[in-house]
Amino acid sequence: MSVLSRFKNIMSANIHALLDKAEDPAKMIDQTLRNLANDLAEVKKETAGVMAEETRTRREADANIEEVRKNMDLARKALAAGNEDHARVFLNKKNELEAQGLELQKLAEAAQANAVQMRAMHDKLVKDINALKSRKSMIKSNIAVAKATERVQQMGNAGAKAEGALQAFDRFEKQAQERLDRAQALTALNEVPRDEAVALAELYKAGGGAALDDELNALKVEMGLAPAVPVDDEIAALYAEIEDSEGA
Repeated sequence: MSVLSRFKNIMSANIHALLDKAEDPAKMIDQTLRNLANDLAEVKKETAGVMAEETRTRREADANIEEVRKNMDLARKALAAGNEDHARVFLNKKNELEAQGLELQKLAEAAQANAVQMRAMHDKLVKDINALKSRKSMIKSNIAVAKATERVQQMGNAGAKAEGALQAFDRFEKQAQERLDRAQALTALNEVPRDEAVALAELYKAGGGAALDDELNALKVEMGLAPAVPVDDEIAALYAEIEDSEGA
C-alpha cells in the first residue's frame, strides 16, 4: 500500500486518542514514533517523485499552451500572406494541440493535487512526531513521579503495619496482664482463711504469750504509743485474775 493510498488513514489518525486508550502509553508512543518515522521517510521519498511529476506535467501543459499560441500566430501570418491552405494546416495543428492540452492540464492538476497531499502528510507527520516526542517526555516524567509516589505509599504501608504490630503487641500484653490478675485473684479466693485464734493458741502453748504481751506493752510505753496500765476493763480483770492466782 503506497503512501498516497494511505493518505486518509494518516491524516485521520488521532494520535492522542489512541494514546489515551493505550494500556501502556510509553510503549505505545515508542511504537507509534517508529511507525510515523517510517511513514515520514516514505513520504519524503515519494514526495520528490510527486513534485517532479507535478513539475513535468505543468511544463508540458505550459509548452502545449505555447504551441497552441504559436500555431495560431502562424495561421494569422498565413492568412495575411494570402495562403489559406497554410492557415488551415496551422489551425488544424492548433486544434490538435488544444485537445492534447486538455489532457495535459488534467494531468498537471492531478499531479498538483498529489503534491499538495504529500506536503499535507509531511506536515502532519512532522507535527505528530514532535507532539509525541513532547508527550513522551511528559509521560516519562509522570511515570517517574508515579513510581516515587508508589514507593512513598509502600513505605507508609510498612509504617502502618509496624504501628499495627505495636498496637497488637500492646493489646496482647494487656490481655496477658488481665489473665495474670484473674489467676492471682482465683488463687487468693482458693486459699483457706487463716484462723488467728489457732495461731495464738500455739503461741500460748509454747509459754511465750504472756511474756510477749508484757514485752510488747513495755515497748509501747517506751515509745509513747500506749499507757503503762491497760485501760480495757476485760484486760484489767484478766490481770487481776492472774495476780490472785499467783498469790495463792
